[in-house]
Amino acid sequence: MSDASYEIPSAENPPVKRLDSWKEIASYLNRDVTTVQRWEKREGMPVHRHVHEKRGSVYALTEELDAWIESRRPQVEGAGTAPAAVPAPAAEIGSGTRKVSRGRLGLALAVLCLAVIVVAWMAWRGRAKSTAVPRIRSLAVLPLRNLSGDSAEDYLADGMTEALIGRLSEIHNLRVISHTSVMRFRNPQVSVPEIAKELGVDAVVEGSVIREGNRIRVTAQLIRGATDAHFWSETYDRELRDALVLESEVAQAIAEKVEVTVTGEERQRLTATRVVAPEVYESYLKGRFLLGAGNTQADLGQSVSDFEDAIHRDATFAPAYLGLALANSELGTVYAGGSPEETRPQVIRNARKALALDPNLVKAHVVLANVLQEDWQWTEAEAEYRRALALNPNAADAHSGFALWLLCQGRAEEAVAWIERGRELDPATVSGNNVAWILFQTRHYSDAIREQRSMLALHPGDANAHFGLGFALIANNQAADAVPVLEKAVVLSKGSPAVLGVLVRAYVHAGRRNDALKVLAELKARRAEGYIPAGAFVNAYLGLDDKEQAFYWLEQAYKEKSNILQFVKTHPYFDSIRGDPRFADLIRRVGLN
Repeated sequence: MSDASYEIPSAENPPVKRLDSWKEIASYLNRDVTTVQRWEKREGMPVHRHVHEKRGSVYALTEELDAWIESRRPQVEGAGTAPAAVPAPAAEIGSGTRKVSRGRLGLALAVLCLAVIVVAWMAWRGRAKSTAVPRIRSLAVLPLRNLSGDSAEDYLADGMTEALIGRLSEIHNLRVISHTSVMRFRNPQVSVPEIAKELGVDAVVEGSVIREGNRIRVTAQLIRGATDAHFWSETYDRELRDALVLESEVAQAIAEKVEVTVTGEERQRLTATRVVAPEVYESYLKGRFLLGAGNTQADLGQSVSDFEDAIHRDATFAPAYLGLALANSELGTVYAGGSPEETRPQVIRNARKALALDPNLVKAHVVLANVLQEDWQWTEAEAEYRRALALNPNAADAHSGFALWLLCQGRAEEAVAWIERGRELDPATVSGNNVAWILFQTRHYSDAIREQRSMLALHPGDANAHFGLGFALIANNQAADAVPVLEKAVVLSKGSPAVLGVLVRAYVHAGRRNDALKVLAELKARRAEGYIPAGAFVNAYLGLDDKEQAFYWLEQAYKEKSNILQFVKTHPYFDSIRGDPRFADLIRRVGLN
């Protein structure tokens, strides 16, 4: 009903009072806000919503409410669907004996009617409890579909999906599956109940994104995983500059519909919004899209350029700094082959900048903790992990990172418990590779091998799974089995020096020393042309049992703060030199004595 439809008050047509908030409606009906909202949702109580105003802005007309109340009173047989103790309009009592008697009779009838309603309502409530729908405690946001008709716009749908997941995952009472886990359902060939069962969630969010110029339209719907029942749907149409506002509104609506408890701090983060220039947001989303693809150095390099472009256009946009930190972190891995000396300061600087602008960016705390750990800043790394876990106790990547931190301290059993908890929260974020690495470090070789073989059964082209399996097979005295596994890892990783260093060890232990020396010669030739991590030579010379050369390269690894030195306290491959005083001194210098 719009304002234009109101009738002009007159003697025959008394004025209609308008109640302009849930609070006013509740006060008029002598009930609390939660009750009247439930009546509107379940009982059809007439409540209107303002058009083109903020979500949740409502009003009601007293005349309509009075008519609705009266219409519900006679439904004694249908009391199971009627609200309990509907407020009664005030009754006038006349003077005189007849009027008093009539009043008493009316009161008695009202009491009797109320008693019948209460009894019927209690019976209905008992039946409702027995058939109550289970609460939603876990959720998966499936990749929003790009309906713009242009695949070049996929980055927008993907970015909106990730942003929505990010906002919802900060609610501690709601387990939200990671972006990594849901991306394999971009074009699902299975039903929602099957997806929900596979991901272990109670409900699923499906939706779509359409872009038309500088406007975007997002449609989202909530579906119960077990029954495939759709119980909420909404469409949001906004300017691209209001994309962050849109993300907040969708996340708030979902949180309300699943009836999850949200703390004051979480609500503040959930509702936090800002206007962002379309070109800034587009550059950021393109960078995130390439970072997710991240299969080549070219992709990672372009993502860095996109994030830098976003920062150039808006130096206060925190997510772009986080993206830049993540991209540089990927460039510094053993596969990308970037020098820690070049990439690590970039990661630290950009993660800190992101947190200076937005201290609640959980992912920024995690990536900063990771790099501080690699930099042997153990106390600071622990603090960042704990801050991330305080902000989001369900952050699987924080569990995984903290498990590695515990492992480096020599707290093996705690590390295993934390990595297993992380996998329970999100099996894709904390994969079998993560679990197997900790099992290998704690000398549970058979368990590590089993984890890696399970990963390869699902992902036969996973270079990291082949690499990890090779590590564990060698340690388990199965070097001959490790050789073909590591040779395949070399191909899949496009000749990663780290993999080649471990392949040297496999060849030696399998009795193929000449092949080992050929690979070592290849590593030396490549180092003459460019950066090769010192850790590759550490593994190679330890495999060749050349302790002097191993210590030489351990010193080079110390100078470049090689990733391998996080694990000096636990790595099985170091066992042959643990009794050497030089190794004890190395542990001390790394800060783990």
